[in-house]
Amino acid sequence: MSSKKILNNNSIKFLEKYLNNPSPTGYEWEGQKIWIDYLKPYVEEFITDTYGTAVGVINPKAKFKVVIEGHSDEISWYVNYITENGLIYVIRNGGSDHQIAPSKWVDIHTKKGIVKGVFGWPAIHTRTPGKEETPKIDNISIDVGAENKKEVEKMGVHVGCVITYPDRFHILNKNKFVCRAIDNRAGGFMIAEVARLLHENKKKLPFGLYVTNSVQEEIGLRGAEMITQRIKPNIAIVTDVCHDTSTPMINKKIQGDNTMGAGPVISYAPAIQNKLRERIIETAEKKKIPFQRHASSRTTGTDTDAFAYSNGGVASALISLPLRYMHTTVEMVQKEDVENVIKLIYETILTIKDGEDFNYFN
Repeated sequence: MSSKKILNNNSIKFLEKYLNNPSPTGYEWEGQKIWIDYLKPYVEEFITDTYGTAVGVINPKAKFKVVIEGHSDEISWYVNYITENGLIYVIRNGGSDHQIAPSKWVDIHTKKGIVKGVFGWPAIHTRTPGKEETPKIDNISIDVGAENKKEVEKMGVHVGCVITYPDRFHILNKNKFVCRAIDNRAGGFMIAEVARLLHENKKKLPFGLYVTNSVQEEIGLRGAEMITQRIKPNIAIVTDVCHDTSTPMINKKIQGDNTMGAGPVISYAPAIQNKLRERIIETAEKKKIPFQRHASSRTTGTDTDAFAYSNGGVASALISLPLRYMHTTVEMVQKEDVENVIKLIYETILTIKDGEDFNYFN
């Protein structure tokens, strides 16, 4: 299967729609509806849970179960405090970066609809050279154009309203996808494409495939923790993003050497089951899929950890997508890497033939 034939125009339209839709941690359901609607033709049934994780199932009656997984949530902010003169102070919902906030537009989600605002910042002329304050969580604030607190509240804004950035999907220089929330709705997109390819290529699996789009990864892998107890998989292949360390101000001695355009990144970590990882590497080599390697000293920091240590231990592995500018509004990945992650997951699951394979991995 040539990587050039993996994504089609409908795939890109889905990716754009999926990324443009806000899906903050704890409020993922609108994004999940888009994802489920796209996946419907390619799976036999769906599972959803109390907090919004969605799972498309192929061959649901099979004895053995394989999960391919991404997460659907994006970082955001919460309204934390409204001053008497109508400015809004925030707290994080996930790992939102306070340093990129000044001068950003925001969408405040209320029961009355979206309220637009901006993260303001003092003009350069008013700041003292050499003594300038840097943006911090206690000095960035949102201005919605209101004169006082009462006017803000009349708009429907209150403590606890979630806040997202409105930045939308763009294709840069023909093959770079740029948007907020590529971390990690790219994962949900890629596993959906695996399901599509299995359907279009009429592949029959000897196991149940659970295409899993988990919620609440950004605040501690919570969605994966919940859904793995329900599915009770034998194998889990997780996809997430990792840093493109070729960008400025990143120390490769600390962060490793992974580059956008050089292929999927296969992880080494205590949570990674060695036999499953080696199967993925063997598949990449056999199918001539370019790949990179990354080592994590304790945890992967992804849903892999939640699956690996659940249910008495689940054989788990992580295939990552190199990404620039993580947790900003201009996250960037390369089309060829996206295609090759899809291809690597697809080809790896096709190598799993029968019960003996599951005994081998376990």
